[in-house]
Amino acid sequence: MSISDSTATIEAIIREGESKSDAVVQDPEKQAATSDGSEPENDEPPSGSQDLVQYGLEPPDGGLKAWLVVAGCAVGSCATFGFVNAWGVFQAYYEEQILVGTSPSAIAWIGSIQYALIFAPGLFIGRIFDMGWTKIPLAGASALIVAVAFLIAECTKYWHFLLCQGIALGLAGGVAFGMCLGCPAHWFKRRLGLALGFMAIGSSIGGTCFPIAVKNLVEQVGFKWTMRIIGFIELVLLSFMVATVQRRLPPRKRGGPFFDFSAFKQLPYLLYNLATFLVFLGIYTVLTYIDVSAVDSGINEDYAFYLVAIANACSTVGRLSGGYLADHLGPLTVMTPITAVGGVLTYIWPFAHSVGGYTAVAAIYGCASGVYASLLPAPVVRMGETHDIGLRVGMSMTIIAISALVGPPISGAINAATGGFKYTGVYAVGTSIILGCCFLLATKVALLGGLRGKF
Repeated sequence: MSISDSTATIEAIIREGESKSDAVVQDPEKQAATSDGSEPENDEPPSGSQDLVQYGLEPPDGGLKAWLVVAGCAVGSCATFGFVNAWGVFQAYYEEQILVGTSPSAIAWIGSIQYALIFAPGLFIGRIFDMGWTKIPLAGASALIVAVAFLIAECTKYWHFLLCQGIALGLAGGVAFGMCLGCPAHWFKRRLGLALGFMAIGSSIGGTCFPIAVKNLVEQVGFKWTMRIIGFIELVLLSFMVATVQRRLPPRKRGGPFFDFSAFKQLPYLLYNLATFLVFLGIYTVLTYIDVSAVDSGINEDYAFYLVAIANACSTVGRLSGGYLADHLGPLTVMTPITAVGGVLTYIWPFAHSVGGYTAVAAIYGCASGVYASLLPAPVVRMGETHDIGLRVGMSMTIIAISALVGPPISGAINAATGGFKYTGVYAVGTSIILGCCFLLATKVALLGGLRGKF
């Protein structure tokens, strides 16, 4: 064989090897495009073995980096949603000390606005998240939350608290909380329920610890230094959140609307959002009024204060166990019957008249509401693709914000009109929570064609 023939043979082998190598690298993209009939994502991962692992088609479902993200989301949930859940202690203190003469219903609007704004920015934040922005919004929201905590210490008038604690704290908390909701789905798939359960534990811990800390600190160091201490606590928590929370997938290059009405053409997504709207009209009625109703029933005021803390502490069990069961049975399969249990407890609650009765209601209701809260985004995440999680979850959170805003005032109005909590419980269970559970069942039927199956 001549030298030229040998050279030609070697070149042919090299070209064949390169073509096979290219096929191996491109094959996962082709498989992704053909396995479900959809187009591959617009954004191709950067070259390099580490980047191919980082931007793999399947989430890692574990590992140090993934669990650090979940830990950061849990801490962020504690600092935002957990702190908002401490509103009851502020309501009582403002009525008795700082805002004497202002009606309780007017003061309650500060908490309602704060609570609604935790969800309202989801529409905007979800789209920003899909575009690849994570660290800058988290850092900006964290800085505002810390600043507001110090500013609340200097507030003296109603509009001061409305602006700082109601609007500013609510919006900033909503930005951070919305970002945290989308991140776990980038890192987990098969164990997403467990990851969301661990994340939701943060709000339970915050809802348990913040009210107790505020109540005791106010008695020892006064309101101003209480809020300054809270500000430093928020600084530590939010710094950890900013350092650890990050997305895994590259951003979408293709632009899009902040509100995609076409998503509601999908019957399961429409039914699920109707369900969440109805459930949120009544799901937090017990947590809002259980301490007040306990005092009206003759329960010691000091013990009644801890009923909300008991409910939040027990919700930790519900959030973690609900997430674990959802990975094996499906989120709708788990959350629907447990939420119905919470609805039944809402009906039983006004008829409790003893310490044991109120404690049992708080504990069981806390577990049930914890399951629902931890699995709230899970069905939405599973209804679409990973690259537009932020948009779909954001739209759902905005709808929830509306019911979260009007739900507690409706319950309060029914209580004021009837002079008791009996019909408040009937409203919450009969016209909202149980009806919402019916729509959850309808969502599963629309997805699977029946009630059997994992979803």
